[in-house]
Amino acid sequence: MGDVQPLPGYCLLLADPVVESLNALDIASRDAYLRDVVRVGDALLAATDAYRINYETWCNAEPALHTHIMPRFLGEPDEKRRMPACMVYDWKAARPFDSAVDGALVKHLRLALQ
Repeated sequence: MGDVQPLPGYCLLLADPVVESLNALDIASRDAYLRDVVRVGDALLAATDAYRINYETWCNAEPALHTHIMPRFLGEPDEKRRMPACMVYDWKAARPFDSAVDGALVKHLRLALQ
């Protein structure tokens, strides 16, 4: 789970080992990383009322491969729902992750990912 929750269920997947980009991985490691990205998305679809999952793989601002996995909801305002979440939500003002609030979702995700 992300350290902030601009939208409920926002997750971040980090490559292990740390590499500078997806292209730095061999074919088997690429397949494994991307499979894990989609598995997290599937778990979020099962655990939330998201209608879609957005995936943003970055390695430029932080020179380490990571993917932002963002559930998107029909209840979002149209002007936000149609744009990348990183562009329309205030991440500095987003609610911090809180195990008391987010614990049930974390438990559901862990079960779905087993």
